[in-house]
Amino acid sequence: MYLLTFKLNLPGDLGQTFDSNRTLTHYELNPRKGETVLFVGDLSYADDHTNHDNVRWDPWGRFVERSVAYQPWIWTAGNHEIDFVPEIGGTKPFKPHTKRYHVPYKASGSTAPFLYSIKRASAYIIVLASYFAYGKYTPQYQWLEQELPKVNRSETPWLIVLLHSPWYNSYNYHYMEGESMRVMFEPWFVKYKVDVVFAGHVHAYERSERVSNIAYNLINGICTPVRDQSAPVYITIGDGGNIEGIANNMTYPQPDYSAYGEDSFGHAIFDIKNRTRAYYSWHRNQDGYAMEADSLWFFNRYWHQKMILQSNPTMNCCK
Repeated sequence: MYLLTFKLNLPGDLGQTFDSNRTLTHYELNPRKGETVLFVGDLSYADDHTNHDNVRWDPWGRFVERSVAYQPWIWTAGNHEIDFVPEIGGTKPFKPHTKRYHVPYKASGSTAPFLYSIKRASAYIIVLASYFAYGKYTPQYQWLEQELPKVNRSETPWLIVLLHSPWYNSYNYHYMEGESMRVMFEPWFVKYKVDVVFAGHVHAYERSERVSNIAYNLINGICTPVRDQSAPVYITIGDGGNIEGIANNMTYPQPDYSAYGEDSFGHAIFDIKNRTRAYYSWHRNQDGYAMEADSLWFFNRYWHQKMILQSNPTMNCCK
């Protein structure tokens, strides 16, 4: 069974600044506030301070407690969680993060706390690690290869992926940093009809068209993204308010794969209505609580296409 409605909130790259507080407050006062928070990495930014000042994790925990205490937060590990500094005794990557924020990775059959899946109502959420090996035969590759076929779209119609470094990014900041991971996993995302991929890392907002770049081979030379209705929408939501500031240098002209981008702090809501439709909205901090700067109706990749093909078997594609 799946629930008819369920809302997910999306912040990323939050930190602890005046803008971070505005983002969290803006979300809390949004009349359409979600039931669960999907956090796409970069939490406290403790590593931006002298000697990776781990004391800063504690006030950050108190800062987000006003939300974390009342609704689940699903965590993704970002680059600011790595915290590998052997010269000052930090010899275990991700230690400050994983010791504070536990996730159900063992229940997911995973061997690492950066890789796990979790069901929330009608959504199946897969969390991946941009800074953990993902080449063929690595634990991340093997786990995801086994995880995707297990998703029961009758029980959890919506398939959502969280990671940190975006695969489709038209900002000059961190441009194409996620490319090698995209090459490894994107064909699976298309095959299993992932609905949406949320990322952070770039301190701004961007939403892609439904595109894929899986057709390349040495003979045809095709290596540009193309519209693909079996592909997910890629959304960068790294605009939480962190200490490093906003990313405001985009590439021009805007690439065809990019549907909308803006250098503003904010948060997003993914509102699942039923098994075929969900309503997505992005809210800027400087706007009214209910105002939407960007929005889109999502049609479930698995069920929407299945229903269209059942009603018209001669069709070989659908929008």
